[in-house]
Amino acid sequence: MSDLEAVSLLPFVPSGSDYNASRRLFAELGFEEVWENEGYAGFRNGNAQFILQKFDDEKFASNFMIRINVRDLDVWWEAVSGKELPTKYPGLRIDPPMGFPWGREVNFIDLAGVCWHVGE
Repeated sequence: MSDLEAVSLLPFVPSGSDYNASRRLFAELGFEEVWENEGYAGFRNGNAQFILQKFDDEKFASNFMIRINVRDLDVWWEAVSGKELPTKYPGLRIDPPMGFPWGREVNFIDLAGVCWHVGE
């Protein structure tokens, strides 16, 4: 064990212009909102956590990427694709699983413009 060992990573993720719509989107993606205070909301799904920040900077968001690992990508995709989220959240872009040199992933661009990678 190193004196510099990290025990978790908790990124601050921009919400884009509609903070409340982003909160609803992440809830539909299986994240539990565990707290909210003055433009910051803590989300958790299993061991994955992040803080949604009421912050709208398109240039920053479009250069920010996050990867989530799930147990079974096909099961995750089936559950998410059935929700028809792009219809409910204009601006959300989501692609079905695709193969990359590092493995299969679902990629989606959230309401702020952040690129999320979901893989196994």
